[in-house]
Amino acid sequence: MPKAVVLLSGGLDSTTALAVARSRGFECYALSVDYGQRHRVELECAAAVAKALGAVEQRVVKLDLRQIGGSALTGDIAVPKDRSADDMSHGVPVTYVPARNTILLGLALGYAEVVGAFDLFIGANVLDYSGYPDCRPEFLSAFESLANLATKAGTEGAGTFRVHSPLLKLTKAEIIREGTKLGVDYALTLSCYDPDATGRACGRCDSCSLRKKGFAEAEVADPTAYQ
Repeated sequence: MPKAVVLLSGGLDSTTALAVARSRGFECYALSVDYGQRHRVELECAAAVAKALGAVEQRVVKLDLRQIGGSALTGDIAVPKDRSADDMSHGVPVTYVPARNTILLGLALGYAEVVGAFDLFIGANVLDYSGYPDCRPEFLSAFESLANLATKAGTEGAGTFRVHSPLLKLTKAEIIREGTKLGVDYALTLSCYDPDATGRACGRCDSCSLRKKGFAEAEVADPTAYQ
Protein backbone atom coordinates (compact mmCIF):
# COMPACT_ATOMS: atom_id res chain seq x y z
CA MET A 1 0.00 0.00 0.00
CA PRO A 2 1.31 3.50 -0.79
CA LYS A 3 1.83 5.69 2.27
CA ALA A 4 0.15 9.03 2.97
CA VAL A 5 0.47 11.60 5.72
CA VAL A 6 -2.90 13.02 6.77
CA LEU A 7 -3.20 16.23 8.78
CA LEU A 8 -5.69 15.30 11.49
CA SER A 9 -7.07 17.97 13.81
CA GLY A 10 -9.91 15.87 15.19
CA GLY A 11 -12.51 17.98 13.41
CA LEU A 12 -15.15 16.94 10.92
CA ASP A 13 -13.22 17.83 7.76
CA SER A 14 -9.84 16.33 8.63
CA THR A 15 -11.54 13.16 9.87
CA THR A 16 -13.36 12.80 6.57
CA ALA A 17 -10.09 13.43 4.70
CA LEU A 18 -8.52 10.55 6.62
CA ALA A 19 -11.44 8.28 5.72
CA VAL A 20 -11.10 9.28 2.05
CA ALA A 21 -7.36 8.56 2.08
CA ARG A 22 -8.02 5.12 3.53
CA SER A 23 -10.71 4.43 0.93
CA ARG A 24 -8.21 5.27 -1.83
CA GLY A 25 -5.89 2.53 -0.61
CA PHE A 26 -3.34 4.54 1.34
CA GLU A 27 -1.55 3.39 4.46
CA CYS A 28 -2.20 6.46 6.61
CA TYR A 29 0.10 8.24 9.02
CA ALA A 30 -1.87 10.84 10.99
CA LEU A 31 -0.21 14.07 12.08
CA SER A 32 -1.83 16.29 14.69
CA VAL A 33 -0.39 19.57 15.95
CA ASP A 34 -0.74 21.02 19.42
CA TYR A 35 -0.20 24.66 18.48
CA GLY A 36 -1.70 26.20 21.60
CA GLN A 37 -5.23 26.30 20.22
CA ARG A 38 -7.89 27.16 22.79
CA HIS A 39 -9.91 24.14 21.61
CA ARG A 40 -7.12 21.68 22.44
CA VAL A 41 -9.67 19.05 23.43
CA GLU A 42 -9.78 18.37 19.68
CA LEU A 43 -6.45 16.56 20.08
CA GLU A 44 -8.18 13.93 22.19
CA CYS A 45 -10.69 13.56 19.37
CA ALA A 46 -7.86 13.20 16.87
CA ALA A 47 -6.39 10.30 18.84
CA ALA A 48 -9.77 8.54 18.94
CA VAL A 49 -10.33 9.14 15.22
CA ALA A 50 -6.87 7.87 14.24
CA LYS A 51 -7.51 4.66 16.13
CA ALA A 52 -11.05 4.21 14.79
CA LEU A 53 -10.03 4.76 11.17
CA GLY A 54 -7.00 2.51 11.31
CA ALA A 55 -4.12 4.95 10.99
CA VAL A 56 -0.75 3.19 11.17
CA GLU A 57 0.29 5.73 13.77
CA GLN A 58 -0.55 9.20 15.00
CA ARG A 59 2.15 11.74 15.79
CA VAL A 60 1.44 14.85 17.83
CA VAL A 61 3.83 17.75 17.33
CA LYS A 62 3.93 20.59 19.85
CA LEU A 63 4.45 24.04 18.37
CA ASP A 64 3.19 26.97 20.43
CA LEU A 65 1.74 29.51 18.01
CA ARG A 66 0.47 31.54 20.97
CA GLN A 67 3.90 33.14 20.91
CA ILE A 68 2.91 34.70 17.59
CA GLY A 69 -0.76 35.32 18.40
CA GLY A 70 -2.92 37.23 15.95
CA SER A 71 -5.87 34.84 16.10
CA ALA A 72 -8.91 34.21 18.26
CA LEU A 73 -7.77 30.59 18.44
CA THR A 74 -4.34 31.36 19.91
CA GLY A 75 -4.61 34.80 21.48
CA ASP A 76 -6.79 36.84 23.82
CA ILE A 77 -9.37 37.64 21.17
CA ALA A 78 -13.03 36.70 21.51
CA VAL A 79 -14.31 33.95 19.23
CA PRO A 80 -17.15 35.42 17.11
CA LYS A 81 -20.58 34.01 17.92
CA ASP A 82 -23.99 34.02 16.25
CA ARG A 83 -22.77 35.39 12.91
CA SER A 84 -25.02 35.21 9.88
CA ALA A 85 -24.11 33.27 6.74
CA ASP A 86 -23.59 36.60 4.99
CA ASP A 87 -21.19 37.78 7.70
CA MET A 88 -19.22 34.54 7.43
CA SER A 89 -18.86 34.88 3.67
CA HIS A 90 -16.98 38.19 3.74
CA GLY A 91 -13.40 38.88 4.73
CA VAL A 92 -10.84 36.88 6.66
CA PRO A 93 -12.27 35.97 10.10
CA VAL A 94 -10.34 36.51 13.34
CA THR A 95 -10.25 32.72 13.76
CA TYR A 96 -7.68 32.63 10.95
CA VAL A 97 -4.34 31.55 12.43
CA PRO A 98 -1.50 33.34 10.60
CA ALA A 99 0.25 30.96 8.17
CA ARG A 100 -1.19 27.90 9.94
CA ASN A 101 -1.70 25.67 6.92
CA THR A 102 1.73 26.58 5.58
CA ILE A 103 3.24 25.53 8.91
CA LEU A 104 1.13 22.36 9.23
CA LEU A 105 1.81 21.23 5.67
CA GLY A 106 5.52 21.90 6.25
CA LEU A 107 5.46 19.58 9.25
CA ALA A 108 3.49 17.00 7.27
CA LEU A 109 6.07 17.22 4.48
CA GLY A 110 8.92 16.56 6.90
CA TYR A 111 7.05 13.62 8.41
CA ALA A 112 6.37 12.28 4.91
CA GLU A 113 10.08 12.31 4.09
CA VAL A 114 10.81 10.34 7.26
CA VAL A 115 8.19 7.61 6.64
CA GLY A 116 8.70 7.47 2.87
CA ALA A 117 5.36 8.97 1.83
CA PHE A 118 4.77 11.21 -1.17
CA ASP A 119 1.08 11.96 -0.62
CA LEU A 120 -0.20 14.59 1.83
CA PHE A 121 -3.89 14.90 2.68
CA ILE A 122 -5.49 18.03 4.13
CA GLY A 123 -9.17 18.70 4.85
CA ALA A 124 -9.13 22.21 3.37
CA ASN A 125 -12.44 23.56 2.07
CA VAL A 126 -13.10 26.75 0.12
CA LEU A 127 -16.90 26.75 0.13
CA ASP A 128 -17.47 27.18 3.84
CA TYR A 129 -14.43 29.34 4.59
CA SER A 130 -13.62 31.26 1.44
CA GLY A 131 -12.02 33.92 3.64
CA TYR A 132 -9.12 31.65 4.65
CA PRO A 133 -6.31 32.38 2.17
CA ASP A 134 -4.50 29.13 3.01
CA CYS A 135 -7.46 26.97 1.99
CA ARG A 136 -7.44 28.11 -1.63
CA PRO A 137 -6.46 25.77 -4.48
CA GLU A 138 -3.81 28.28 -5.57
CA PHE A 139 -2.07 27.94 -2.21
CA LEU A 140 -2.24 24.14 -2.21
CA SER A 141 -0.86 23.95 -5.74
CA ALA A 142 1.97 26.31 -4.83
CA PHE A 143 2.84 24.27 -1.74
CA GLU A 144 2.94 21.10 -3.83
CA SER A 145 5.48 22.77 -6.14
CA LEU A 146 7.48 23.92 -3.12
CA ALA A 147 7.47 20.39 -1.66
CA ASN A 148 9.17 19.00 -4.73
CA LEU A 149 11.78 21.78 -4.75
CA ALA A 150 12.59 21.90 -1.05
CA THR A 151 13.11 18.24 -0.13
CA LYS A 152 15.86 15.68 -0.52
CA ALA A 153 13.35 13.12 -1.77
CA GLY A 154 11.95 15.53 -4.33
CA THR A 155 15.24 16.82 -5.70
CA GLU A 156 16.84 13.35 -5.89
CA GLY A 157 13.92 12.01 -7.92
CA ALA A 158 12.76 9.45 -5.36
CA GLY A 159 9.17 10.42 -6.07
CA THR A 160 6.78 13.30 -6.64
CA PHE A 161 4.99 14.90 -3.71
CA ARG A 162 1.27 15.46 -4.13
CA VAL A 163 -1.07 17.50 -1.95
CA HIS A 164 -4.58 16.03 -1.85
CA SER A 165 -7.54 18.16 -0.75
CA PRO A 166 -10.50 15.85 -1.48
CA LEU A 167 -13.02 18.09 0.29
CA LEU A 168 -11.92 21.34 -1.30
CA LYS A 169 -15.07 22.10 -3.28
CA LEU A 170 -17.64 20.11 -1.33
CA THR A 171 -20.37 21.63 0.82
CA LYS A 172 -20.45 20.64 4.46
CA ALA A 173 -23.49 18.47 3.74
CA GLU A 174 -21.63 16.69 0.93
CA ILE A 175 -18.65 16.13 3.22
CA ILE A 176 -20.89 14.60 5.89
CA ARG A 177 -22.64 12.35 3.37
CA GLU A 178 -19.28 11.14 2.03
CA GLY A 179 -17.92 10.49 5.50
CA THR A 180 -21.08 8.68 6.56
CA LYS A 181 -20.81 6.47 3.47
CA LEU A 182 -17.22 5.66 4.48
CA GLY A 183 -18.24 4.75 8.04
CA VAL A 184 -17.05 7.83 9.90
CA ASP A 185 -18.36 8.17 13.45
CA TYR A 186 -18.78 11.94 13.73
CA ALA A 187 -19.51 11.60 17.45
CA LEU A 188 -15.73 11.24 17.83
CA THR A 189 -15.07 14.64 16.26
CA LEU A 190 -15.06 18.22 17.51
CA SER A 191 -15.46 21.28 15.30
CA CYS A 192 -16.10 23.97 17.92
CA TYR A 193 -13.68 26.89 18.37
CA ASP A 194 -14.78 27.58 21.94
CA PRO A 195 -15.80 24.36 23.73
CA ASP A 196 -16.28 24.20 27.48
CA ALA A 197 -14.01 22.36 29.90
CA THR A 198 -15.85 19.09 29.32
CA GLY A 199 -15.48 19.30 25.55
CA ARG A 200 -19.04 20.29 24.74
CA ALA A 201 -19.40 22.48 21.66
CA CYS A 202 -20.66 26.05 22.09
CA GLY A 203 -23.12 25.72 19.20
CA ARG A 204 -22.69 29.41 18.31
CA CYS A 205 -19.27 29.93 16.69
CA ASP A 206 -18.87 29.90 12.91
CA SER A 207 -17.61 26.34 12.91
CA CYS A 208 -20.51 25.07 15.01
CA SER A 209 -23.03 26.93 12.86
CA LEU A 210 -21.64 25.41 9.66
CA ARG A 211 -21.51 21.96 11.24
CA LYS A 212 -25.14 22.11 12.39
CA LYS A 213 -26.23 23.41 8.99
CA GLY A 214 -24.30 20.62 7.27
CA PHE A 215 -25.92 17.84 9.28
CA ALA A 216 -29.37 19.34 8.73
CA GLU A 217 -28.86 19.63 4.97
CA ALA A 218 -27.34 16.15 4.75
CA GLU A 219 -30.35 14.82 6.68
CA VAL A 220 -27.98 12.98 9.01
CA ALA A 221 -28.47 13.04 12.78
CA ASP A 222 -26.00 15.43 14.45
CA PRO A 223 -24.22 13.50 17.25
CA THR A 224 -22.51 16.60 18.64
CA ALA A 225 -22.75 17.33 22.38
CA TYR A 226 -23.65 21.03 22.57
CA GLN A 227 -23.64 23.23 25.65
